[in-house]
Amino acid sequence: MSVDGLSGDLLVGAAGFVAGAVNAIAGGGTLVSFPALLAVGNSALTANITNSVGLLAGYLGGSVAYRPELQGQRHRVVRLGLAGVVGGVGGALLLVYTPSDAFRALVPYLVLFACALVAVQPRLAQWVAKRRGERRVGVDDVPIGAFIAVMLGGVYGAYFGGALGVVLLAVFGILLDDGLQRLNALKGVISLIVNGVAVVIFLFSGHIAWVDAAILAVTAYAGATLGVRIARRLSETVLRIAVIVFGTAVAGILIATG
Repeated sequence: MSVDGLSGDLLVGAAGFVAGAVNAIAGGGTLVSFPALLAVGNSALTANITNSVGLLAGYLGGSVAYRPELQGQRHRVVRLGLAGVVGGVGGALLLVYTPSDAFRALVPYLVLFACALVAVQPRLAQWVAKRRGERRVGVDDVPIGAFIAVMLGGVYGAYFGGALGVVLLAVFGILLDDGLQRLNALKGVISLIVNGVAVVIFLFSGHIAWVDAAILAVTAYAGATLGVRIARRLSETVLRIAVIVFGTAVAGILIATG
């Protein structure tokens, strides 16, 4: 039984606000907004695509609020953004034109793997630096592994999007030499790029519930702005724990509802 009328709009609005905040802090907001869109009567495909369209504003809000942490990362954004564009186009086309069951079955385990990477990220980053024989410094340093990982993450993010931020932050923490707050800001803007190119394709899909998308857009933007304020106050250890907790919860929900 679906929730409709004013109650449905309030449900979608509340879910959008929470999803925007969660995405800004750690990632995994889709697992809040996606079920809400299903609850108001959308099909799974329409809910998935509408969710991507609506939460795009949330990623924008997070990136705007994280502007100080993005300073000096222009080259990273350009290079990794290109990978995100390629992956986002591929993932969006897969969603529109192919069955989703097989890929969706893998999603929770990909998320759990990303959480494990976040947990061991400091030691893995040191190991990678040692293998390379140098301490990684400077915003121009974008290893090919990061480029490939963002491209694959873009496919996943455009296709479904749950915990894309967890995956990206895990990769960035291992392969890029920087503080977790700045990498969290980078994660947000790359997520914005991935979802942005996917939304361009989704506009022609015929599967967007525009009223729900508009409600999500407004509330997710507000939630993301608050989420950045919260994330900025967290120490790197607490932020890492938050990412792991959010990501593990997302994977558990996916497994339980799969």
